[in-house]
Amino acid sequence: SHEKICQYIAKESGSLVVSVGYRLAPEHKYPAAYEDCLNASQHFLQHLQHYGVDPARVTVCGDSAGGNLAAAVSQTLAGRSDLPRLRAQILIYPGLQALDFNLPSYQQNRGVPLLFRERAVYYSLQYVQGNTSDLEEVLEGSHIPPDMRLKYRKWVSPD
Repeated sequence: SHEKICQYIAKESGSLVVSVGYRLAPEHKYPAAYEDCLNASQHFLQHLQHYGVDPARVTVCGDSAGGNLAAAVSQTLAGRSDLPRLRAQILIYPGLQALDFNLPSYQQNRGVPLLFRERAVYYSLQYVQGNTSDLEEVLEGSHIPPDMRLKYRKWVSPD
């Protein structure tokens, strides 16, 4: 689905683009996709000379669920001293938090195609647990214990 955009980015930026075909939910729930992306990134970083890539110019990018994966891979690799550091991460409309699907951005865009609020929760649940049995609880926000909600309120709140 992303071959044309990857070709465009490669051509316009004069870059080598490596696109990872990771395993998809619900057949392969978390952490399968993350492990696929992390393993591919580690392999690539370990073999940069083989591909003729400058270690100082490697960027990780992803959109939607791939944006979530790019962020997770970037965080994991940030602590690695045995691999070249990533130059940047590019996150395009990433799914980054599942604590609260009632924040203003979800409310403002709840009926905007293509990814309606309910659909975002549905796909998140498919990715994490392989089923959507907790859909209503997540939409209501009752899936997060009160102590955790307080702990992260500084970062995830309508304020």
